[in-house]
Amino acid sequence: MSGGVDSSVAAAMLQRDGHEVVGCFMRLGSPGEELETPLAGAACKIGPANSSPAKIGHQGCCSINDAADARLVAAKLGIPFYVVNFRNDFGRIISYFEEEYHAGRTPNPCVRCNDWLKFGKLREYAEQLGCDAVATGHYARVATTDAGPRIQRGLDRAKDQSYVLFGIGRNALARMMLPIGEMEKPDVRALARDFALPVFDKPDSQEICFVPDDYAKFLERRAPARFAEGAIEDESGRELGRHEGHQNFTIGQRKGIRVAATIPLYVLRKDATRNAVVVGPRASLEVHRVEAAEVVWYAGDGHETEVECTAQVRAHGAGIPARARVICVDGVTTLDVRFLRAESGVAPGQAVVCYDGEERVLGGGWIHATFPA
Repeated sequence: MSGGVDSSVAAAMLQRDGHEVVGCFMRLGSPGEELETPLAGAACKIGPANSSPAKIGHQGCCSINDAADARLVAAKLGIPFYVVNFRNDFGRIISYFEEEYHAGRTPNPCVRCNDWLKFGKLREYAEQLGCDAVATGHYARVATTDAGPRIQRGLDRAKDQSYVLFGIGRNALARMMLPIGEMEKPDVRALARDFALPVFDKPDSQEICFVPDDYAKFLERRAPARFAEGAIEDESGRELGRHEGHQNFTIGQRKGIRVAATIPLYVLRKDATRNAVVVGPRASLEVHRVEAAEVVWYAGDGHETEVECTAQVRAHGAGIPARARVICVDGVTTLDVRFLRAESGVAPGQAVVCYDGEERVLGGGWIHATFPA
C-alpha cells in the first residue's frame, strides 16, 4: 500500500471479495528522514469531493506522509498494517541509478524497484507472514496460458504498467494479484469514493521518488567529482563545443546542447570513457536493432526461434513491430530484437519488452547495444 488511490482500491477490492488482506508500506527513506517523522506539505488532503487536491510538491511515492495515508486507509478497512523499513535495500536502487548514468547509460529505477523490492524483498516478507500472494495497484493483468502465467496489459492503456513488470520472473508472477488491471482510472477513483476511502482524490505521483528535482543535479550533489568538462563532437569526431559533464545529456535530447549549427542537432550517444557527447541530425538517431542482457522470457524457452512481436522501449512508448530471438552462447543469454521500422532515441540501459501482438508480455531484457539504421 503506497498511500495512493490505486493500491488503496486494490486492497478494498480484495477484502470485498473475501480475501484476508494485510496492508504493507515500503519505507524507502530519504536523506535526513526518520521513519516516523512526517514531511510538511506532502500528505493527501482529506475532505469532501469538491475540495481542492493536496499539494504534493516534488514528492514521489513512498514518502512518510504516504505512509500516514496508507495507515488511514488500512484503519478504514480494518486490516493489519505494517511499515517495512527497506531503506538499506533501496540504497541498491539508488546506486544502480547513479552508476548507470555515470557509465553513460539510461536507467529505469521503477523496473528495478518492482524486480528487487515489490516482488522481491516484499514477496519474501509476505511469505514470512504466511501470505499466499502479493497484490499491488499496478495497471496490468495476469493471464493464464499454456506456457504458464503471463503479464498482460492493463485495460486502461493510458495507464498500462505491464512494461515495468516484465522482469519479476515466473516465481513471483505465480503469486501475484493485480485487482485494478481490469479497470480504467476514472472508475478506480469512483470506486474509491464508493468505498469511502480518504485518498479518493489524491493526485498521482509522477516523479522518481528519490529525485526531488532534476536528475543531473541530484547526481552532481551526491558525486560532484564525477562531473567534468568534456567535448561535444559530431559523428566524425570533430569537436563542436564543450560540456560540463556527459551526465547532463540524454539520448535524443535536442534542447540545451548549446552548439551552433545550420541544422537541428540531437544527442546521438555518450562515451563515458572519454567523457564525450556525440551529436548529429535526427536521422542518425534511428535504430533498427538492439541486443539485451538479463533476459526474462515467459513464452517457453524461446531459444534460437525468431518470433514476431511488438517491442516497447519506454514505459509508455508506442509499440514497434519487431522480430525477437533469445540466444544462448556459452551459458550467456541475450535477447536480439530487430525492429521492422526504425525507432529514434533508443539508449543502452533502457529495457526492451516484447509483446505477443499488443497484449501479453513474451519477455524482455536490458539493452546493452544498439545498431543504427
